[in-house]
Amino acid sequence: MGTRQELLSGPEVRKLEKLFQHGAGVPDQGWRIPLDHVFPRRGMKPNAKPRFKQLKDLYGVFYRYFFWWIKKKTGNKRPFIDALNPVQLQQIYGVPLGGLGCGSICRGWKGDFCRWALLPGIYSYDIKMANQFTVCVRRRGQTTYQQVLSTRHPSCLTEWNWSYSPSHAYYHALYPRAWTVYELPGQNITLTCRQVSPVLPHDYKDSSIPAAVFVWTAENHGKEEVDISLMFTFQNSIGAETDLSGGHWNEPFSVNEEGVDPISGILLHHQHKTMPCTIALGIPHKEGIRVTGSTSFNPAGSGKEIWRDLMYDGELGSPEAPTNKTVKGEALAGAVCASFKLPSGGKQDTEFVLAWDMPLIKFVGSCRTYKRWYTRWFGEDGTAAPKLAAYTVRHYPEWERTIEEWQRPILDNQSYPEWYRSALFNELYFMSDGGTIWLVAEDNDGHVENNLPPWLREKTPAHIMEYGRFGYMEGHEYRMYNTYDVHHYASFALAMLWPQLEFSIQYDYALTILEEDRSWQPELWHGRWMHRKTINSVPHDLGDPYDEPFVHVNAYVMHDTSDWRDLNLKFVLQVFRDYFVGRDKDFLAFMWPRAQSVMTKALTWDTDQDGMIDNSGAADQTYDAWIVTGASAYCGGLWLAALRCMVEIANMLGKDEEEQHYLAVMQRAKTAYEQKLWNGKFLHLSCVH
Repeated sequence: MGTRQELLSGPEVRKLEKLFQHGAGVPDQGWRIPLDHVFPRRGMKPNAKPRFKQLKDLYGVFYRYFFWWIKKKTGNKRPFIDALNPVQLQQIYGVPLGGLGCGSICRGWKGDFCRWALLPGIYSYDIKMANQFTVCVRRRGQTTYQQVLSTRHPSCLTEWNWSYSPSHAYYHALYPRAWTVYELPGQNITLTCRQVSPVLPHDYKDSSIPAAVFVWTAENHGKEEVDISLMFTFQNSIGAETDLSGGHWNEPFSVNEEGVDPISGILLHHQHKTMPCTIALGIPHKEGIRVTGSTSFNPAGSGKEIWRDLMYDGELGSPEAPTNKTVKGEALAGAVCASFKLPSGGKQDTEFVLAWDMPLIKFVGSCRTYKRWYTRWFGEDGTAAPKLAAYTVRHYPEWERTIEEWQRPILDNQSYPEWYRSALFNELYFMSDGGTIWLVAEDNDGHVENNLPPWLREKTPAHIMEYGRFGYMEGHEYRMYNTYDVHHYASFALAMLWPQLEFSIQYDYALTILEEDRSWQPELWHGRWMHRKTINSVPHDLGDPYDEPFVHVNAYVMHDTSDWRDLNLKFVLQVFRDYFVGRDKDFLAFMWPRAQSVMTKALTWDTDQDGMIDNSGAADQTYDAWIVTGASAYCGGLWLAALRCMVEIANMLGKDEEEQHYLAVMQRAKTAYEQKLWNGKFLHLSCVH
């Protein structure tokens, strides 16, 4: 469990321990932090300054990058890496909302909705101050306490009570769930908000659903009955430039299905110019819960109307008709409210659901429209938000059981350090917050389109048709999908938890290997021109969301990666690993000729014919600021491992001649590796040292 306790005095530690005793169902393992925590800012800079002696070698690339950056900006495009405008550090983020590949909204550890990635691969860091939970406590028919459950003090919504003390609350993260526990000072009431998203191992339907549930548990430690109201307010926004462009509107909705609690709430219709989105805020009608709502208030104003509406009787009132469409520059928000009685010593749960329906997406540089994976079950006409909300409320208890069964063997394993058990799950956050896309694939059926690259003119593999196309970015600021040199390490999460998605990524890369794209693009490090994709090479990445991923691969233009020593070898290693995950001989047979071709290409890097590949004296592997010449420990080790895998694959496929060939090369390479790099104690980085 991560807390700041090791930095505090004894009384402060005891205060935290007392605070942490409160809360309903909060697990022991995870990342825990009080809401009044302040992170140190020392040394937190996004860019490091090069030393003076390094400037001579870097001057050329700085010069070329700068003019390439200017060309991108003047063309209204974003560089795939924007080194001149790095995203500034904000230590405010928490567990993201939503499933895989459906867009995500990040909810920070202080309760802010603070990072938006509903548009594919595009991030917005706006905090919408209207997106809040508020509690109203009434005794004997009078409101005695009404508080926004936020520690911020914004300049808008000035009628709202923003005075909540952060020392009375804490946050606990264990992806894909999170808990926030609020003590209400002077009220003898504890509120626990449990946040649940559908991230489920080995699930290829519900894991794609764009929704999350907030399960609120209210506990009354006092001696008298109270009336509790919880209000969820939300701005009609997707974190894009269209937020104030006009044309947006809200309306109430309700869903009644046999055998389950009805659900009602507000739909926020957002008219993005190419990717319309509808957001649903909903509450199920459970016994003892009264559900009310408000379709309209101004999130940029004082908030007086809705605040006083709630304070008057603990409920909201709203017209049944849709709101008028907004005009340019106008902001619009809506709200839902759950009200219930809470006797002395009582406990009550109520759920709020947040769902969004953006079924069709376009990449910035694309003229094509793609369907998100969840549309296979919920349709693509843009009317699925109520169905998604109802489905989420109905199925989230099952999701939680699945999550607990998945996590329990790790969390209960005392042989693992406590921090490690937490990190194994919390570091998976990037599966939903990594600009992730999960798309329905089109069956090309061999149909040739002149504007498609050759690898997309082939018949789409059956596996991609069955499980879709999947992609995640290298990083929020390294905007490239499925970057292969680092996916090599991250892929274990997919291979172990969603192996069919890992196989889809492998098929997408395999399709490109025997093909080429001879269009020219700049290579910034040396100032040369290079082909976008060369034959018999594994691409560095599958493209930039500001261009068109899967069509225009190799968005990375800092180096010519066609001769990187590690990419081809990592492909072979992952093919071998993935076969043992899925035991699919058809997969292995499809990959075999591609694996042969990349190994044949790799053998051309053996400059002295000793069986061991050599580095070129340039940045030619994933550690792309390191210069290595000749045989190297890193690439040489990958080469030996890839040769060993080829021997085994050939044996499994009955390729006796090829098996003997790779075995012979491996024996020679092993001898050279030891002779050139091993000094009796460790391996040298390279044979030139």
